[in-house]
Formats: sequence, C-alpha cells, structure tokens
Amino acid sequence: MNQPVTWGPPPAERADAVRNRRRLLATAREIVAAEGADKLTMDGLAERAGLGKGTVFRRFGTRAGIFQALLDDDERDFQEQVLSGPPPLGPGAPPLDRLIAYGHARTGFLTGHREIARAALDGRERVPAGSSSPMSREHTRFLLGELCLGAADPDILAIQLTAALDGPLLLYLSAATLGEAAGQVSERLGRGWADLIQRVCARTVAGSSSGEIPAPSAASGPPSTLT
Repeated sequence: MNQPVTWGPPPAERADAVRNRRRLLATAREIVAAEGADKLTMDGLAERAGLGKGTVFRRFGTRAGIFQALLDDDERDFQEQVLSGPPPLGPGAPPLDRLIAYGHARTGFLTGHREIARAALDGRERVPAGSSSPMSREHTRFLLGELCLGAADPDILAIQLTAALDGPLLLYLSAATLGEAAGQVSERLGRGWADLIQRVCARTVAGSSSGEIPAPSAASGPPSTLT
C-alpha cells in the first residue's frame, strides 16, 4: 500500500505497549467489521477499547494511522504465509508455481483491503508513485532468479512485474469500477497475472513437460481479510 512495511518482525516494545496495541487493533477490527471503515474514529476507538484518548493518539497519531496499523499487521501475517506457509505460496513448490500463486494471493489481499487502504490515505486523492511493497519486489526478484530466464534483466523485470501487481491501480480498481463483486475482481486480476507470467516466462514454460502453467491450488488463494 502507500506505506508498506518491511520484512521481519516489528520493533521491540514494552509489554504494556504491546498489550495496548493488540487491544486497540482488535477493537478497531470489530468496529470495521460491524459498522464499516467510515465509522471508525479516534475517540470512538478509545471509548470502545476502554483506553485513554492520549494512548490512541500516541499510538497512531491520526485516524489514518489506525488503518495503516491494521494494514501493517495484516501485511506481516501475509509475509509469514509467503516465507513459511504451505506451498505453492510458501516454500516447497517450483519457482514458476510460487510466482503465480504469489500473484493470486497478493491481488486477493490488495482487493480485500482496498477500503481500509483508502481510509489510510486520509483524504489524499492519489498514492505516491512507486509505492509498491519491497516484499513483492524482493520475492519476485528471487523467484525470477530461480527460473533462470537467460538474457533477461531480473532486477528490472522484478520492478516492472511488481508495478503490475502492487501498483496504485489495484487500490482504485474496485468492484464499483468493474461492476463486479470483489471476489470476481480478484479472480480476474489473478488470471491476468498468470497470463502475464506465462508470457514473460514463455521459454521456461516451453521447456516443461506440458508446455502449460498449472493452475494454482487452493492453498494459493488469498488470505483472510478484515471484511
């Protein structure tokens, strides 16, 4: 999203700060699930969580900061699935299968979180250019390296593919834009990603036994979202 988290666990915090953070995020999720993102306010979160307003302001700074924290928290869960979850999203599958599975899961994650991502923008109309996730770029670059694509420049190719996957377009490509349900939008984006990867990696695919990219298994589907 517009302020993607980096690889690894969050910085160490005091025990009471950790408890407050978990309590506030859990309460924020309850409000969003029950009433929608537009009903979540700093004062309302403090009251519902039974904590002082000062605690909420020190933790998040602004209302947008609450949504950014929710995104960061879910982003870390998503990273964990990529790093150590079951294949083909996690380790253990061929790099081509993992790359396709990653695109399916990532587009599901982004479309599933689009309303919260918009709220995290705090009224700004556009996401800053080049605001893709470092995780997507690094993971894509790693898998491209595993594919051995000959003369292709894997660094530039990773940047270009990540722009297609994590770019600001996905934030605004909502169900309303296409006149479809969010799940249908995510599925179309996933199929488009698989087609793109098939074309980019055509030489590798041609050398496989079937000549086709296998469809992702159920394990490669998008993780659960806040909605």
